[in-house]
Amino acid sequence: MKATINDVAKQAGVSIKTVSRVMNNEPSVRQPTREKVMAVVEALNYQPNLAARNLAGSKAFSIAFIYDNPNAYYIIDMQNGILQACKKQGFELLIHPCSAKSSNLLEVVTNMIKHSRIAGLILTPPFSENPEFVKHLLTLDVDVVRIISGNEKPDDLAPCIMVNDFEASVSITQHLIDLGHKDIAFIAGEAEHKSTVERLKGYKQALADNNIEIDEQLIIQGTYSFESGVDGAKQLLTSVRKPSAIFSCNDEIAAGALFVSRLMGIAIPEALSITGFENSPFSRQTWPRLTTADQPTSEIAENAANLLIATCRKLSVNHITRSYTPQLVVRDSTSKVIPG
Repeated sequence: MKATINDVAKQAGVSIKTVSRVMNNEPSVRQPTREKVMAVVEALNYQPNLAARNLAGSKAFSIAFIYDNPNAYYIIDMQNGILQACKKQGFELLIHPCSAKSSNLLEVVTNMIKHSRIAGLILTPPFSENPEFVKHLLTLDVDVVRIISGNEKPDDLAPCIMVNDFEASVSITQHLIDLGHKDIAFIAGEAEHKSTVERLKGYKQALADNNIEIDEQLIIQGTYSFESGVDGAKQLLTSVRKPSAIFSCNDEIAAGALFVSRLMGIAIPEALSITGFENSPFSRQTWPRLTTADQPTSEIAENAANLLIATCRKLSVNHITRSYTPQLVVRDSTSKVIPG
């Protein structure tokens, strides 16, 4: 038979209320008591009935992750990171894809929150970058943590996890410049994503820092997709001024650019260097493997979930901001410019 909260309380020599406080990670429990209860929980393999707990109590013990992102690897890493935090802290996770452009977005999200008794939400772009959307959520008596591209928190609406795409983009572009590249193209993601804006700004900043003229014809608008990399690279590699390097706004775009380059008989990296961004499995599954920026998505997601759960428990985190800067990872898809 499955162990019950009564079994845990009896074996640990504490009250049922104390076991409940430990399982809810409430700060009022002394550390020795917490350790004793958790040892019994582990020994009995006790699993609290979270659904029943949500219905019976005044508190909600579920958080939600809503997203509008076509990158499957990013979504999986986000889910895995959030689930790690939820399992450790006794929360459940509701995953809810939404269209940021939907005319009834607010209605859909409002109904989801009310019907599922959600305590809080983790928002990724483009939702996290929309202050009016965040304000609406806060009127529903739920907590919010936002993951946003940038190095400064845009406002004090909710705690944030910041990703410094700008500095990472400067590093990638500088790496290409240090290899002797001057004709460096850029294939962008969706314009409405701040990550695209920040990565483009970093690319332009590195060029300016090295007195390299910015050629707008080498900047291709696109989406965060393999097809966008294919189309963007085709456009660049059939133009009058062909680049010697392509900075792709994510690894999926870079994989598409690499694919079409090889179809055109262009040697990578001897005749063309290609970089990605994010260090997703795409960057390691291509041949040659992609130079990229390592964005620890699972770690970012787990920290966002921990921050959200702490906020739900009213642990004074309203103005907390945590930052990550993706780090350059040099692989086989970039090399020095070969003269001639």
